[in-house]
Amino acid sequence: MPAQKDNLRDRLSRSREINIAVTGRKSGRAISIPVWFVWDDEKLYLLPVSGSDTQWYKNVLKNPTIRIDARDAEAEFKAVPITEANQVSSVVEKFRAKYGAGDVKKYYSKFDVAVCAQMR
Repeated sequence: MPAQKDNLRDRLSRSREINIAVTGRKSGRAISIPVWFVWDDEKLYLLPVSGSDTQWYKNVLKNPTIRIDARDAEAEFKAVPITEANQVSSVVEKFRAKYGAGDVKKYYSKFDVAVCAQMR
């Protein structure tokens, strides 16, 4: 298992996009979504494109277990919502640093929540 975690860490450090699988709050089915992310200090930060209105975010509120797939390296994470404005702003700044302020502004419409996920 440690080798698998190291492989995932390596891929997260080199990837721009990953797939997350969440459990549908109504259907109970696994739903896979491509997302941008920031991997920082053993934590995975996610920023829902429509903030708290994003469907995968609403699913995470009901079931915080998410599955991460970074180019065929997979692991289960526990997602913790971030709602405090200063902490959300910090995550937004991490995204701007990684993807560029222009692209973050272009693709993200609401900055009221973020998610911090840690490997189980």
